[in-house]
Order: sequence, then structure tokens, then C-alpha cells
Amino acid sequence: MGAHLDHHLAGDRLVDAARNALVHAGEQWTEMRADVFAALAALQKPASAYDIARNVSALRDKPVAPNSVYRILDLFVRTNLARRVESANAYVVNSHPGCRHDCIFLICDSCGQAMHLDDDVLTGALRQAAAAAGFAEVRPVVEIRGLCRECA
Repeated sequence: MGAHLDHHLAGDRLVDAARNALVHAGEQWTEMRADVFAALAALQKPASAYDIARNVSALRDKPVAPNSVYRILDLFVRTNLARRVESANAYVVNSHPGCRHDCIFLICDSCGQAMHLDDDVLTGALRQAAAAAGFAEVRPVVEIRGLCRECA
């Protein structure tokens, strides 16, 4: 399978897919998790746990600790509901939670927007190279920085 940008969900369809994926993974879809997911999905660029905690606090009209948000975000990453942008220590919603691929992020240095694409050929080659070097349980992290179409 080569590069693709497909079947991205939004709105209620995204929330339904996320809830189903989390429940299928044996986890509960709680109000707090739903609020964190909604806050993350509403953002147009990668956000820190602090940004998300601030938004959820405003939504709930009471303080929400960033540590609680970090735990939920870790769960979302493990269950493929969110992706972590390593270089920014930030998170983005996975707009196709039922699909598992190693993510390649394209990050705009001007506006901060991040888009991702899946290229199983490229990430597969990285996995093979790492395995040949003796690494096990490889998780490729590929982030490309530059200017997006709008900022270029």
C-alpha cells in the first residue's frame, strides 16, 4: 500500500468512530474522555495537553488538570484515536481511528498546521532498516517541517 489521504471523518461520524474504537479496545467512553476528544477534534493544529485542559475547563466550567488530560491523551494514542506530534509535544485527532498506519506528519513552520499522510512503503522501509540493525518493536516517527500550501 502506498501513500494515501483517504476516508477522513469529521463531526458526529468521527465521534461515533472514536467511541466505537475505544469500546472495542475494552475501554469506557466517559464524559471526560468525550470532552477531551471533542476539544482535540475542534482544534485545527496540534495542541498541548495544557491547551486541551484549558478548553475542557472552559467547557465544563471547572478546572481540569493537565495531568488528567495527559492520561487520556496517552490512552487515545494507544487506541489510535489521536496522534502525538513528537517535535511539538502536541497532539492531533486521528480523523480515521479505525485505520492503523505509521503516521508521517507535514508540519508548517509558519502557521503550525499539521497534516498527516500514510505511506506504508516508506514507513515499512524504515521498519525493515531498523530490524536489520537489530531493533525490535519499531515505531517510526516521521515529521517533515516546511511551509504548507497556504503559507508558501
